[in-house]
Amino acid sequence: MEQVRKSAHDCDALVIGGGIVGLSTAYAITRAAPGTRVTVLEKEPGPARHQTGRNSGVIHSGIYYRPGSLKARYAVRGAAEMVKFCAEYGIAHAVTGKLIVATGRDELPRLHALVQRGRENGIPVRELGAAQIEEYEPEVRGLAAIHVGTTGICDYTTVARHLADASGADIRYGAEVVRVDRRPERGVAVLTSGGDIVRARVLVNCAGLHCDEVARQTGDDPQVRIVPFRGEYYELARPELVRGLVYPVPDPAFPFLGVHLTRGIDGGVHVGPNAVPALAREGYGWGVVRPRELAGTLSWPGSWRIARRHWRYGAGELRRSVSKAAFAEAVRRLLPAVEERDLVPAPAGVRAQAVLRDGTLVDDFLIREGPRTVHVLNAPSPAATASLPIGREVARRTLAALAATE
Repeated sequence: MEQVRKSAHDCDALVIGGGIVGLSTAYAITRAAPGTRVTVLEKEPGPARHQTGRNSGVIHSGIYYRPGSLKARYAVRGAAEMVKFCAEYGIAHAVTGKLIVATGRDELPRLHALVQRGRENGIPVRELGAAQIEEYEPEVRGLAAIHVGTTGICDYTTVARHLADASGADIRYGAEVVRVDRRPERGVAVLTSGGDIVRARVLVNCAGLHCDEVARQTGDDPQVRIVPFRGEYYELARPELVRGLVYPVPDPAFPFLGVHLTRGIDGGVHVGPNAVPALAREGYGWGVVRPRELAGTLSWPGSWRIARRHWRYGAGELRRSVSKAAFAEAVRRLLPAVEERDLVPAPAGVRAQAVLRDGTLVDDFLIREGPRTVHVLNAPSPAATASLPIGREVARRTLAALAATE
């Protein structure tokens, strides 16, 4: 690749990834430092084609996350900001509240712990007995529940488009990154699949499912591997069974929330997701297999340690993936009236989960820096909710890196 010259930079900050985190970062950079030249490269023909556009559309309250963590702070702050952003730009949204329902006695201590965690995170919660659940959800059954009033729903794909437009950045779709050449003393040059070379002073890696690969291309060691987990959804054929959002009590030993019920902004009810290993970074079905990516997952020691540690949980998720009857059985714990025929297959999503070499699942947002680079290395749920605060933090680091190059 042609050598980078300081005088030949095409932009100041080059953001890789046109999901909601990358576009929020571009938006935050130009808001904080007007006149900063920002370019965004996205390999798809439009924004938000992966994690952003394939989730359940929930504006999370932040109740689940460890007090003081980035997830807790950014989700609580981000939820309020996301509602305000949607209102400002006329984007469909609603603050619906949600129920977290305990269906077994073993879940009651965890439910009570969530009440305490919610209060520590500054989230108002209301504790409900079995009879009170019906006030919110007549068809839902449980021993106890909590109502979280700040949870909502929105259209994140439309949010991403507005962030793109409002950022004023040069956004290039269909521009997949093929190669990165970083010269710490000069800058960064990126070769795209279309043969274009884009030169920048600082590279910002918001590549989601491919963020660890992009980090390695720059010459930085991410020290994590993205292990993709597919979340499979159904649509409820009888949406009248559910008024709002209904969640089970999560198992803190695993980072996924379990099968839940979400009435979307379009009035339909999503059921899911489960969580199964994907056979490709963008493996939205069992038939999508990319041998090189699968080999990369299997060669990472952390993948095998996860399998050994969570094989019982994983076996249940696999069973629900291959058996609609098993999936329906899981849903009936919350919604007894549901029948197998009520579940209509819906598009799946893939979670980009960062895993350490020892098999630890990174449980917080992870942002790291290198010479002329800022890498977002773990931003799964609730990253869409928290995207505005995440974008500001990545922008802050990017502007500091730019200042250091002057």
